[in-house]
Amino acid sequence: MVRLYRSEADKKIAGICGGLAEGYKMDSNLIRVVVVFLGIATGGLPLLVAYIVGWIIIPPRPAPPVHG
Repeated sequence: MVRLYRSEADKKIAGICGGLAEGYKMDSNLIRVVVVFLGIATGGLPLLVAYIVGWIIIPPRPAPPVHG
């Protein structure tokens, strides 16, 4: 099972697509193209609501522990 986090390194808005790409080891641009296609196909509102909910409930990736 993949633990989903929002990406801090690969983000355009909230890091949702970048986090999905990191979790499933895919290209983030492919995820973004699919999201845009789904947005066009559904009229945008369902995808917008899902993105906002994801922004709220998916935590950002925690910083790696610092050893020193």
